[in-house]
Amino acid sequence: MFKYSKKIFGILVLLLCVYNMAFITPSWANETSIKIGFNIPLTGDIPKVGECSKYAAKMLEEQINTSGGLEIGGKKYPLEFVFEDNESKAESATAVALKLITQDRVLAIIGPQASKQAIPAGEICDAYETPMISPWSTNPQTTQDRPYVFRGCFLDPFQGPVAANFVTKEFGAKRAAVLYDIASDYPKGLAEFFKSAFEKIHGKGSVVSFETFTTKDRDFSAQLTNIIRSKADVLFTPQYYDEVPLIVKQAHELGWNKPIMGSDSWGSAELVKLCGNDCKGLFFSTHYAAAGAKGKTLEFIEKYTAKYGYVPDDVAALTWDATRLLLKAIQNTNGLTGKQRKDRKAIKDQLAQIKNFEGITGKMTFTSEGDPIKCAVVVKINNQGAFEFYQSVCP
Repeated sequence: MFKYSKKIFGILVLLLCVYNMAFITPSWANETSIKIGFNIPLTGDIPKVGECSKYAAKMLEEQINTSGGLEIGGKKYPLEFVFEDNESKAESATAVALKLITQDRVLAIIGPQASKQAIPAGEICDAYETPMISPWSTNPQTTQDRPYVFRGCFLDPFQGPVAANFVTKEFGAKRAAVLYDIASDYPKGLAEFFKSAFEKIHGKGSVVSFETFTTKDRDFSAQLTNIIRSKADVLFTPQYYDEVPLIVKQAHELGWNKPIMGSDSWGSAELVKLCGNDCKGLFFSTHYAAAGAKGKTLEFIEKYTAKYGYVPDDVAALTWDATRLLLKAIQNTNGLTGKQRKDRKAIKDQLAQIKNFEGITGKMTFTSEGDPIKCAVVVKINNQGAFEFYQSVCP
């Protein structure tokens, strides 16, 4: 049933693409601004992700427009960012992508952030030959065989081994447990990559408990009881910031007193607020660490904090980098023609050629798949609840 429905959905999307392509105005020459779309979750399960994305983008938009606009081929254009809510749902993300491309006639799209929305939205963007950069989606499928789709972050095949190696060296872990949402692309994929990497180090069967739940579940006592009984040395849980506090608190209440390792989905400013003391002292792999930042990264953090009242998380930083990457590619065209399809292709071609881009989350060079080669950071949640740099791991 699921496979059949997915196939029908794909056919409908393709038909809709063909239908809409016939009615897209082929020129944006009458536009006076550079219009960029943002496909982000302003409501739903992870609204803080959407908020941070929008705040970072708005700050950049204001900064460039205040200086007269984006210079392209000797001419300055004001930026116009269009923000649309994908509600943290895959079907909404595809609808938003279609609206931004066919109605708002944006030149390119930033987002979606989470892989569950980025994978289907990427299919739409590639079919419409519209450049898309997902700042935060780490699942390989997002960019796979999609020349118009890029990302601003490392991939899970890299992040999984980072976490597996870290818990092995830092905690001496030889037996691991994993708890993840089987219905969500990101945690499912990362859980499998972690398991594969850990068993490569310690042998088959060293992941002694591989527990699952389904999105919206809030009681993890049965899975956590199995994990405790498995005598695992460490628990790896690649879940989002709204779920992690529940998992960690329930684990502690049931008697778990061993290390818990997380992933980049932990990196929200809301995590410690929701988790409190239960999360202090824990580690997770991510894209940057706010505490102890220097240079351009520190400058971004200070401006963002002064403007919005809290320290920007990795989603905000990645959105800043992804948007700057896109604007750099637009500038590198050395002039736009006003013909939408031609300009979108030119932007895509320039994105693919970017090398050694200095982002606040690290230096980036794109592979042929549209994925950046960049380092990961392991962060410790210190006693003050700040995300403190612990170590860097590079490919």
